Amino acid sequence: MDKNVLQSIAGIEIYPLISLAIFFLFFVGLLAYVLLSSRQHLRTMSRLPLAPDTPAETPNYHLNPDVLC
Repeated sequence: MDKNVLQSIAGIEIYPLISLAIFFLFFVGLLAYVLLSSRQHLRTMSRLPLAPDTPAETPNYHLNPDVLC
């Protein structure tokens, strides 16, 4: 394969910059979400995978629907 294929495409140099910007913005947004979320919301969300599906097995704590949104 010819080594100069990508060099012959006009405007190709912008794509690595765009992908780097998307990558960087995603992780900055994720970091901001984690740091700005309330601790109660994070605790509630961390318990969801372990919460029982049937109401008869529900423990004493109740998930607050306002916190889940």
